[in-house]
Amino acid sequence: MPAVFTVDPRSGVPLYLQIIDQIKRSVALGVLAAGEQLPTVKQLALDLTINPNTVARAYRELERDEVIETAVGRGSFVRDDGTTAFPRAAASDVAAKALLLAVREAKSVGLTSPQVRTLFEAALARWFPEET
Repeated sequence: MPAVFTVDPRSGVPLYLQIIDQIKRSVALGVLAAGEQLPTVKQLALDLTINPNTVARAYRELERDEVIETAVGRGSFVRDDGTTAFPRAAASDVAAKALLLAVREAKSVGLTSPQVRTLFEAALARWFPEET
């Protein structure tokens, strides 16, 4: 089943970053497998009703991050280098972004560093009880 991508122009997050995050998340979760072809720049731009340059920018960033590779005349594909390192790195990247957003939100509502640490440790204990 192909991955379905969406963008929200009102989110405040640049559209190309939304595409990058969704593709990285899809790779990390195995929704997009190594070697799987991504939609063309033109097709994804049409599907999302956005400028093709936005999609092209996202794809260039993903290539730079070694998430995808593009073969001229064939299209863009999830990188398949024979290792499983990228999905783990992508999962870590996705989690890091979520944690950064959570910490920023906690700070914006006035929590202190020790309060955030306590909340984080409680969350760790809940989700990783065997490690605490």
